[in-house]
Amino acid sequence: MFAGLPGPRTIDTVPPLSPRQPRFRYPPDRGLFRARADMAKASAMTAPTTPLILYNSLTRAPEPFRPIDPANVRVYSCGPTVYNYAHIGNLRAYVFTDTLSRVLRWKGWPLTHIINITDVGHLTSDADAGDDKMEAAARKSGQDIWAIARHYTDAFKRNLKDLGIAEPTRFPLATEHVPQMIDFAKAIESKHCYRLPDGLYFDVTTVPDYGRLARHQEDEGESRIDPVAGKRHPADFAIWRASAPGEQRQMEWDSPWGPGAPGWHLECSVMSKQYLGAQFDIHTGGIDHREIHHPNEIAQNQAHSCTADSGANIWMHNNFLVDRTGKMSKSSGEFLTLQALMDRGFHPLAYRLMCLQAHYRSEMEFGWDGLAAAQVRLKRLVQTVEGLRSRADAPEKGDAATYRERLDAALSDDLATPRALPVLDEMLGDKKLSPGVRLAALADFDATLGLQLATLTRADLRTRPRSATLDEAEIAAQLVERRAARADKDFARSDAIRDTLLAAGVEVMDGDPLGWDWKPVLPVQQDFDVGSNIPEVW
Repeated sequence: MFAGLPGPRTIDTVPPLSPRQPRFRYPPDRGLFRARADMAKASAMTAPTTPLILYNSLTRAPEPFRPIDPANVRVYSCGPTVYNYAHIGNLRAYVFTDTLSRVLRWKGWPLTHIINITDVGHLTSDADAGDDKMEAAARKSGQDIWAIARHYTDAFKRNLKDLGIAEPTRFPLATEHVPQMIDFAKAIESKHCYRLPDGLYFDVTTVPDYGRLARHQEDEGESRIDPVAGKRHPADFAIWRASAPGEQRQMEWDSPWGPGAPGWHLECSVMSKQYLGAQFDIHTGGIDHREIHHPNEIAQNQAHSCTADSGANIWMHNNFLVDRTGKMSKSSGEFLTLQALMDRGFHPLAYRLMCLQAHYRSEMEFGWDGLAAAQVRLKRLVQTVEGLRSRADAPEKGDAATYRERLDAALSDDLATPRALPVLDEMLGDKKLSPGVRLAALADFDATLGLQLATLTRADLRTRPRSATLDEAEIAAQLVERRAARADKDFARSDAIRDTLLAAGVEVMDGDPLGWDWKPVLPVQQDFDVGSNIPEVW
């Protein structure tokens, strides 16, 4: 724990750098391991056969997915810059990527998936102006930069686990690949780069069709690029950033261009090539990367391979998480984290479900009412599955193959999770199928959607705000006493116990059709602009 390092200012006051256990029941066999078990169980059946169609940002069109090597599908996802906590908009990207990975495995393709960790090189500007985010965080906090990187990397991985996101094949760190980045830059320098006093720059006119991914001329993507004195062209970008004379950096390496650090775009070209090859199947990232980061990455790939190949056959981008005022992006330091949602009494899988209710290429509006509705929907699903488990020994009846085919059709259409969720609802409620048949069919939905319905319980979802004052044993004792008072027709005592529980953040649910006995009282919604108070997207 690094007590002196300031954490993010969130809606709820969260102690800085204090990793807390999630305030919900989550048995140790869940999360990452449960995700892999779900996929393994479903993959034991015959692989689904509907051709997979994915939207390629490079061509702006849906395309059939044809793996380069069917025995090893290779996917690269841009990971976090670990200078601060991930906000919930950032995490939407990994729910999307996890859905993609799950569908690929479910369809029978072995997968190598890389998510990089940017622990050096990402500037406070998307292009070549500003300060290195890691160095800026270290100076502001007075902490060791390596400790900062480790802490926020661990926090990011906990977020993934809480969301039921399967761990990738590898989390390579940028700082562990600097020698390879220097070699990469040396290989392309003579034909594609030029030197300036502040480093080595890439000349974007030396590669074919630069900016095709961003459609710069149509979309004015270069408007986000700040000018740097001496650059030949506005879109040219830094391959290596030399340290200024007298500058004291905690992260610095010697290079042919002087002491300094690699440019942000370089790491993804180097690490994707090292772990996936010069040309691989799919590259994912947030839609903000489509404008600058990924076009620069493509330019580096073309220069190094001496071809027009982009590095990936398909480029996929998830859209922004927005509120009513705009997308989640740059801010002064306040932002919503997954932990903040949990502290308000929301289960992290409710946020995952909320993400699945919107198509990954659509903007997704965040609101507390919407999140609460997703939590209620999750509870209804869990209650239904629990009821099926209690009757699992009933004689087998019916065939759920049609539901599997409909799930396959929805997910094969560019991961149309909003179409897949109603199929799940219909299957679980189909009384023509015996409980055992429905539970068996659930394996496919858990494998692809990652909601862990086969193992999640109502008790797991009894999440409460961080401010709650009673534990579950105390709540149970109060409920027993209240039921006794009601049986004795002592309604004054019954009402007093109800009011005591309500003051402690527990609402008694008399006659609730879901049969939950009680639910947490969520905090009153605050007026908070989650769109204009979010840290810069990675």
